[in-house]
Amino acid sequence: MDLLAHEREVVAVDLPGFGDSPPLPDGTTPTVQALAVEVATWFSTAGLTRPPVVGNSLGGAVALELARAGAVANTVALSPIGLWTGHEAAHALGSLRIARTMAKSVGHRTARVTGSPLGRALAFWQLVAYSWRMTPEAADGALRNLTRSPGFEATRRAARTYRLRGFAPSVPVTVAWGTRDLLTPLHQARRAARLLPGARHIRLHGCGHSPMSDDPGRVARLLLSNGSD
Repeated sequence: MDLLAHEREVVAVDLPGFGDSPPLPDGTTPTVQALAVEVATWFSTAGLTRPPVVGNSLGGAVALELARAGAVANTVALSPIGLWTGHEAAHALGSLRIARTMAKSVGHRTARVTGSPLGRALAFWQLVAYSWRMTPEAADGALRNLTRSPGFEATRRAARTYRLRGFAPSVPVTVAWGTRDLLTPLHQARRAARLLPGARHIRLHGCGHSPMSDDPGRVARLLLSNGSD
């Protein structure tokens, strides 16, 4: 965020049901498409007109759906979900559910886990290749959000059936994948390349599923260059 804010006005968005954002209204299933519609609607209330967007994982899929709808100026998707098979989706989402259950068992003592390099490595090994390098503050915030987000379970269930459908982007689209992604492995990037031949496809060497934590400088350069890096 700080690296980007030196060059751009940056708006960080919590998807519905996560962080400080309330869930979608009762009766609305939080599918990727529904989340994309909600974000696009929010743009107008925030005074944003077709902004460039970046998203990671679930957010990456939402960013791609916004590009499909032409609601953004350009999109960068980091390890987006939806390029998986049914078995791969069950494995990834099931492992996240286990991680959340374990995090909730810690209760208010998250700082005892995230305060040491070993604790950070154990808590975030699926998501960050060099998880022990995370700052205790960033790790503790992420772990707390994982346990407190009321939309987690409903969104997890809805995401299991999501599959990205190919489209010809009308705006610049970049799909970037960490070469050490353990949650959505790199072979899924090859599926993305087949479904989105008009997009730019980039490998982030040495990065895990959440490359912003592994190499924030490289990711910031990628975003500031609109995917030309």
